[in-house]
Amino acid sequence: MTIEKERITMLHGAGGMVMHNFVKDHIVKNFGGLDSFAEVPLEAMDDAAVIGDIVFKSDSHAVKPIFFPGGDIGRLSISGTVNDISALGADPCALASGFILEEGLPLDDLTRILESMRQTLIEAGVGIVTGDTKVVENGSLGGCVMNISGIGKRSFALENNLQTVKKYRPHFSARWTLDSNLEVGDKIVLSGTVGDHGLAVLSAQKGLTFGSKIVSDVKPLNKVIQRTLCEIGGVVTMKDPTRGGLADALNEFTEKSKTGILLQEDKIPIRKDVAIACEMLGLDPLEIGNEGKMLFGVVPQKAEEVLTFLTQTVEGKDAQIIGEVTDAFKGVAMQTIVGGKRIIARPIGDPVPRIC
Repeated sequence: MTIEKERITMLHGAGGMVMHNFVKDHIVKNFGGLDSFAEVPLEAMDDAAVIGDIVFKSDSHAVKPIFFPGGDIGRLSISGTVNDISALGADPCALASGFILEEGLPLDDLTRILESMRQTLIEAGVGIVTGDTKVVENGSLGGCVMNISGIGKRSFALENNLQTVKKYRPHFSARWTLDSNLEVGDKIVLSGTVGDHGLAVLSAQKGLTFGSKIVSDVKPLNKVIQRTLCEIGGVVTMKDPTRGGLADALNEFTEKSKTGILLQEDKIPIRKDVAIACEMLGLDPLEIGNEGKMLFGVVPQKAEEVLTFLTQTVEGKDAQIIGEVTDAFKGVAMQTIVGGKRIIARPIGDPVPRIC
């Protein structure tokens, strides 16, 4: 009798529980423990690693199609790496690019991607300093895939933020805004509407229209994050809710901080057209990936100030305080508009494939 071998599926790269377990059981199992010099090592499974005062991140992108409403693979790749570095509180300072191009890719398309990357780099105030290019046979990739690696450094903004946290939490000793930093009473601030990016990519993949043009939220957030840390402070953790969306990111917070989070459904910002599209397609907007939003865990004394500041920026104009950290339960639950509570479980994976 032939025993069928387990094989990689799309779920292994879709965020959520399947990918989380795959990374833990295979990647971390083989490479964990070899990085004892890292302050935030691989096995922490955070947004990036920390070596000394440097944050290091590598992020690959295989979005399909490579152009979608509101963005493209170039803008996505720069923003994704910049935002992951920023989530630990670091200031991104240098990037490296790795291009894998498919034979037959129109040079005009590549030029358009490179120009988009340049504009995004200018927005972020970061440069590409090195990289690599490979070409593979026609029919292999759907155009191109790319990897952007980068480093970020400690900044005055991060130091100022941590000093502000210590005013209200004297025992706080973390040097970075890690997933494990949440404590009971902290407020969860979301910088804007959820589901935009995933629905924009899905519309491009399937040729769908939803009565209005849903565009991706993809953008670099490092400048608004550094300003928030410097001018307001009190932020203990940050995370960009990409694959697996809000549900996956919040569950990761609670697992690592060993707490619960109670959300308020009426405070979660969702565009009306995104909500209607999700209802039509049977999708949960809380499980759909975003590429231009950030979750902030904030000490309660500074949460309203952080919210007010964010709503005065282009990146955070739709920000809301969406929940609070609690010890009444573990995991994530939501107080619904109609009454009662709904458990927000970690999704199996993002329902929209190849969104990043």
